[in-house]
Amino acid sequence: MGVADITFYAFAATLLTAGFLVTVSRNPVHSVLWLILTFLSAAGMFVLLGAEFIAMLLIIVYVGAVAVLFLFVVMMLDIDFAALRGEMARYFPIASIIGIVLLMQMALLFGSWQEAEVARDLRQAPTPDLNEVHNTKALGMIIYDQYFLLFQVAGLILLVAMIGAIVLTLRHRKDVKRQNVVAQMHRDPAKAMELKDVKPGQGLG
Repeated sequence: MGVADITFYAFAATLLTAGFLVTVSRNPVHSVLWLILTFLSAAGMFVLLGAEFIAMLLIIVYVGAVAVLFLFVVMMLDIDFAALRGEMARYFPIASIIGIVLLMQMALLFGSWQEAEVARDLRQAPTPDLNEVHNTKALGMIIYDQYFLLFQVAGLILLVAMIGAIVLTLRHRKDVKRQNVVAQMHRDPAKAMELKDVKPGQGLG
């Protein structure tokens, strides 16, 4: 076992431990910090596998944007986490049943697992030869050439999901003063302003 193998297993152990602590930590801030460590460990594993581009995307997008956004939201919102955990405890029996069913399905899956004949060769060469094409270019050819339609459909599904989340969570409050841009653009300046000739010492009546 070489240095690369030891490093890979160290990253894998860190990833599994941090992922477990994300779910069991009582403090949400600590959960987000463990989530950042999980992303960094996964990025390290991608680097060892020769997928540097994916590793940098994981750090820039998930660690630099998503996880930091989660951290700001958790720290800035005034949430009663004790009451939230109390509500979660009500659904613990149902969640336990679902978890047991998922574990049973995974056990059945791994019990009937069969390795393909070409799997070992594919694992030995996860990326194309750097003398032929760089892995970033190869990834771009896969996303924007071979699987262009599927990539666009996945983006469309995410867009629909985002719009659906906005529609479901949007609540119109009557006690909030809102801006009507169309009414402001069609306003007649002659009717909107009135000039007053105020004499000295007279004041406005």
